[in-house]
Amino acid sequence: MDELRFEIIRSIGELSVSNKGWTKEVNLVSWNDRPAKVDIREWDPSHEKMKKGITLTKDEVLKLKESLNNYDLT
Repeated sequence: MDELRFEIIRSIGELSVSNKGWTKEVNLVSWNDRPAKVDIREWDPSHEKMKKGITLTKDEVLKLKESLNNYDLT
């Protein structure tokens, strides 16, 4: 199995921190030298280990943003 390569291009925001110090983050990440996508997942404090997450294209982010703007959180 090939080694997974990633580069966090830009940090967009931190959503939460667990008791063990892992942070759930939104970042712009390039996976295996491909164009960067918006990525939501948990990272260890050194950003060497990660948990499963989700990556979104620009179009998917725009649709998610629109859906959340239309969602009544109350």
